[in-house]
Order: sequence, then C-alpha cells, then structure tokens
Amino acid sequence: MAIGREKDEGWGASIWDTVKTLIYAVLIAMIFRTVLIEPFNIPSGSMIPTLLIGDYLFVTKYSYGYSKYSLPFSPPLWEGRIFESAPKRGDVVVFRLPKDDKTDYIKRIVGLPGDSIQVINGILNVNGQPVKREPTEDYVYREGYRTLRTHQYFEVLPGGRRHLIIEQSDNAPMDNTQVYIVPSGKYFAMGDNRDNSQDSRYLDDVGYIPAENLIGRAEFIFFSHNEEARWWEVWKWPSAIRFSRIFKSIN
Repeated sequence: MAIGREKDEGWGASIWDTVKTLIYAVLIAMIFRTVLIEPFNIPSGSMIPTLLIGDYLFVTKYSYGYSKYSLPFSPPLWEGRIFESAPKRGDVVVFRLPKDDKTDYIKRIVGLPGDSIQVINGILNVNGQPVKREPTEDYVYREGYRTLRTHQYFEVLPGGRRHLIIEQSDNAPMDNTQVYIVPSGKYFAMGDNRDNSQDSRYLDDVGYIPAENLIGRAEFIFFSHNEEARWWEVWKWPSAIRFSRIFKSIN
C-alpha cells in the first residue's frame, strides 16, 4: 500500500510540475507580448507595396514607450505614455484608431507635431515643400485572373527616409487636399498605397493620431502567404507561402 501511495504521489507531483511549467510559459509569453514584441497580420492593401495582404509582422512595443493601449484590454492605469520616445518621420507604426479605441491600424508617419501637410496633384508637401518622388518600375499585381500595373515611386521624406509608394493616378479624390496643421502631441500618417488608403487625410475617420494611441513600430515580416491556400490544403502551401518576404525588414 505504501508503494502504491508513493506512486500516486509521484504521479500527482509530475502533473503539478507540468501545470506549473505551462503557467510559467503562458505568463512569460504574456509579458513578452505586452512589453517587448507583438505579432500583427495585414488584412488590407493600404500599405502596398511595403506590406501585402497576408503578411505577418512583429511590432516592437518598447519603441515609443507605453500607454494603456500597450496592455491587453487597454486598462486605464495611467494617462499618456511612460518611457516615451517620439516616432521618426517615415516610421511604419501600428496605432489604435482614435475614433473607436478598438481597431488597430498600420500606416506610415509623414507628419510630426507642428508640421503643415498637404497633398497637391498627388505629391505630398511637408511644411510648404514638395516631397521628392522618383519614378521606378511599375508595380505589377494580380487581381483574380487579371494582371494589373500601377505607377510606383520612391518617395524621399524630409530627413532622407526613402520608401516605395504606388499611385494609380494623381487625380484621385484625396490627391488634392486641404492644408493640415498637425496638433501638438499628435501625428499624421498615410498609407503607401496612396489612392487606396483610409488615413489621416480623412479627418472624420482616422485624422490626427494621438501619441497615446501608438502601439509600436513595425520591424520585420516573419511570415507571408498569398491567401490562395486554405489551412487544410497542405499540398498548396509551398506555392502559397511567399518565402522571399520572410524575415524581410520593414523600411
């Protein structure tokens, strides 16, 4: 009987050790996700060509310090940001949409507090100066069974940050805008797919981004697929995964 009890106690201790290990692992993962790095996926094409639908990326949450939106469920533990560091012009950031505080958006910061921003004939103007836009090869993509092309440019922001954008035309509804004066403590962000991006140009929908709403800076893509294979279609995975995008840094 004593031997049986020892076996039972040993089995119970082994189960408890396994449970403790799982609890510790979950706690460490939650702390890591809350404080350091969080994964996000791209569900729309507003950041093409930098980010594609089906990209999965890591966002560093420590880049700009922490606000209530850095934590799960956004508990109102403090106001503003702690350990704050300001984003740089050209950073690709994830932020909480100001109008509902629940939706995560990803865009590129083009305007800093105090800046004057305007789009004139498709050209971004910062503080009254047109931003340099260098033509490059067309961006080619598939839509269903069609292969389409659109104009692609290198945009060079003040300070020298250089990145790709696409423009179908320079006469789209938001290719000529009012002058935006970025308020103190807020930022102005745009998508790299300029004619298909709901961004700060739409003041009633996105508008200026409060510093408190910043979640983190997009750093690199850790996985990408073209959404042409369902999870159970294992035979399609090799052709659906975009291997060339895995571990690609986000500029």
